[in-house]
Amino acid sequence: MKIISIKDTIRKDIPIYYRKLYTGIAVIEMTKGPQDYRIDFSIEYKPTGQKDITITFIDVIDYPLVPVSKELKKYINEMDSAGVLPD
Repeated sequence: MKIISIKDTIRKDIPIYYRKLYTGIAVIEMTKGPQDYRIDFSIEYKPTGQKDITITFIDVIDYPLVPVSKELKKYINEMDSAGVLPD
């Protein structure tokens, strides 16, 4: 299992400045090849400077959720640090 990308990322408009909500499509390499899964995720910035990333899968995924969520959180954190996510 490998995260290839998160495409069609759209930021949802909410009035809380320290929390960002997004929706997108995660492209994940599985044993059957790359598959698309719709996801919602949020990034909440704590007062200590830490990021709390939460992921919700809209589509049913045929793989254990813990390793997929862990890899997606790392990928989303890298995207946010690189400034790739929409504002």
